[in-house]
Amino acid sequence: MMRMATIETGLYRIPLPVTLSDSTHGRIAAFELITCRIRDADGAEGVGYTYTVGRNGGAVADILSREISELVEGREADDTEALWHDVWWGLHYGGRGGPTVLALSAFDIALWDLKARRAELPLFRLLGGFDDHVPCYAGGIDLDLSVDDLLKQTDGNLAKGFRAIKMKVGRPDLKSDVARVSAMREHLGDGFPLMADANMKWTVEEAIRAARALQPFDLTWLEEPITPDDIAGHVRIMQAGGVPIAAGENLRSLWEFKNYIAAGAVSYPEPDVTNCGGVSAFMKIARLAEAFNLPVTSHGAHDITVHLLAACPNRSYLEAHGFGLDKYIEHPLVLEDGKAVAPRRAGHGINFDWKGLAKLSA
Repeated sequence: MMRMATIETGLYRIPLPVTLSDSTHGRIAAFELITCRIRDADGAEGVGYTYTVGRNGGAVADILSREISELVEGREADDTEALWHDVWWGLHYGGRGGPTVLALSAFDIALWDLKARRAELPLFRLLGGFDDHVPCYAGGIDLDLSVDDLLKQTDGNLAKGFRAIKMKVGRPDLKSDVARVSAMREHLGDGFPLMADANMKWTVEEAIRAARALQPFDLTWLEEPITPDDIAGHVRIMQAGGVPIAAGENLRSLWEFKNYIAAGAVSYPEPDVTNCGGVSAFMKIARLAEAFNLPVTSHGAHDITVHLLAACPNRSYLEAHGFGLDKYIEHPLVLEDGKAVAPRRAGHGINFDWKGLAKLSA
């Protein structure tokens, strides 16, 4: 056991090489990276992070540096469960979601990284270990691309070794969405794993109509068809749409996932380790899904999440996210035969280029 000595927070605004877009968040030219570095009394360090699509990063960083640091000062770093609960309930009245849970997620990730580094184990081994080769798809943020550019982007991802692809839907007219998915299916061929993501664009009736129109293209799933707050609506889409549904990147707790899963509102629960409460919450969500015989997928932060899915017997696909950190980390994600490989380095194995990030400090 070793007490925490320091907690250091960083906030960086990272420009994207190409402006991205989806049906809800609009055009995204940069994303915010918020980091948490925990050092124990021996000088060992664990690193966690979360991110935004361009706003609220300052609030997340402030909660980490002011609120969480005060709550956990001098505590035993190995007590991940106690620390998680104390932070959750300590910030509960003004939290329960939003920046508070993003901050808790970064803190919890750092704790688990520190624990695994001190144990000299890769994180997926510390979490139990299942299979260090995880099926992986390329998650494109590509709603505004022409069909030609969409297929060129896909060819680039195939050349990188991806053997599953996700594209955006949710354009102003359903006919355009159908035409784009049809072109992608023809390009990839029958049986190739293809997902589509609507980013909460539709009403329930629009989503049912879209799901039925997209049925012929054998989607692995249709993701986030409506607002995450409408569980009953997701149930209706599941029952009437005829396409599996992935959802969860905008859910912020184990209990929210419980409500979805128990209601029969989701085929593929999709937690994001950077906003659902960290490693501690992600693994509980995955086990909950397993108890309901559901496959679990992921959103974002693939460099960390590859470890988590590598410890889950019910894992489906890891998302390789469009907000990649490849330029700022020492060891980007490795693919072998279409699968992401969990690193064997101690901890989660992410080593940031702190000097490079310092130039982007916000």
